[in-house]
Amino acid sequence: MSEISVTDARAELPSVIARAKKKPVHIVKHGQTVAVLMNPELFEKAMDAMEELEDIEAFDSALSAQEKTYPWDQVKRELGLA
Repeated sequence: MSEISVTDARAELPSVIARAKKKPVHIVKHGQTVAVLMNPELFEKAMDAMEELEDIEAFDSALSAQEKTYPWDQVKRELGLA
């Protein structure tokens, strides 16, 4: 894991950005990570993965709720989509 203090990150921003293209850089203040600078493509992949996990959790929750379900074809007909 790559770390840099807020003060140093401010002073060395171009080089910190260059480092973040390869792997995330944790920005640290008083020993605590306050931000992470990362490659935009990696950020998008992480966001997509989080959304996928949220979808899986919602699906699992819906299955376990055991509520009455309706066939998709029936729903489409009733909404005038079929």
